[in-house]
Amino acid sequence: MAASSQQSSHHHLLVLLLLSCSLAGAATAGSTMQCHDEDQAALLAINSALGSPYHFASWTPDTFCCDWYDVDCDNATGRVAGLSVLGDGNVTAAAIPDAIANLTGLRFLVLRHLPGLSGAIPDSLAQLSGLTQLTISYTGVSGPVPASLSQLVDLALLDLSFNALTGAIPASLADLPALASIDLSRNRLEGPVPALLLGRCPGPAELRLSHNNLSGAIPAGFAAVNFTHLDLSRNSLTGDASAVLGRGKPLQHLDLSRNDLRFSLTGAELPEQLAYLDLSHNAIRGRVPAQVADLAGLQVFNVSYNKLCGVVPTGGVMERFDAYSYQHNKCLCGSPLPACHRYMLL
Repeated sequence: MAASSQQSSHHHLLVLLLLSCSLAGAATAGSTMQCHDEDQAALLAINSALGSPYHFASWTPDTFCCDWYDVDCDNATGRVAGLSVLGDGNVTAAAIPDAIANLTGLRFLVLRHLPGLSGAIPDSLAQLSGLTQLTISYTGVSGPVPASLSQLVDLALLDLSFNALTGAIPASLADLPALASIDLSRNRLEGPVPALLLGRCPGPAELRLSHNNLSGAIPAGFAAVNFTHLDLSRNSLTGDASAVLGRGKPLQHLDLSRNDLRFSLTGAELPEQLAYLDLSHNAIRGRVPAQVADLAGLQVFNVSYNKLCGVVPTGGVMERFDAYSYQHNKCLCGSPLPACHRYMLL
């Protein structure tokens, strides 16, 4: 649980860093910057479409919208650059307002912890050509992930987690040159993982697709992506996952658990910066690489419920992990498991 919280904190830190970069020079709370007429009209339309919840009590026509709660403006242009609506249970039975698309200077949009928000993600959001972050998370939003999002060429972070989205992940998302972080976890998505997803990202990349119904193989092209965080757990993925492993990679968090992956772990080389490695509940064969013991930062290690054999490595960090990390394999043995017999070593 502590490791999970640590990874969540890391993700939120990434979001905050992106926001701070997006709003360099943006107006701060308490400014008296005059609001652009088109932006004020759009925000008032958004307020009306969401049922004028108390959350927007400061949104009144007789005040400047750059001073409104949840709104950030750019100092240089005076246009609304950010809209973050978080945790309002008073937004009930409302769709995402099309009026958001009229905020033409918007660089980040966050709609999070709004359980009453429903309906599909509107294609009109693709008109926000300067958007760098789009977060629609922990809502009742359903329908597909719009392929039109691939028009957002400046998008760096896409978080559509914890919704009720269905259908396939659009292959066109791989065309986005700035996209570095995708979170589509906890939905009902199906079909394959697009072959080139995040393949254009030149720097560190994060991909979270857990708790869906995705199938097929892990793309071979992932071998060339500089993942720091990769979570494909709780899907129906098959085949060989060794492409995402390898020395020298910046990967710190890898969770491939609860799929149907089938490959040999014998001889696999692991990223030296791994802090979290969960390969449990697959059909992985072979031996646990001795290199695991040398991963100084490894805090979570789980290869249980596979078809592994041979002696569990010793020394280094191995004393951190008990029998739970290895249970229900074909013939693993040695501390913290029972002693090895001759047939287990063949």
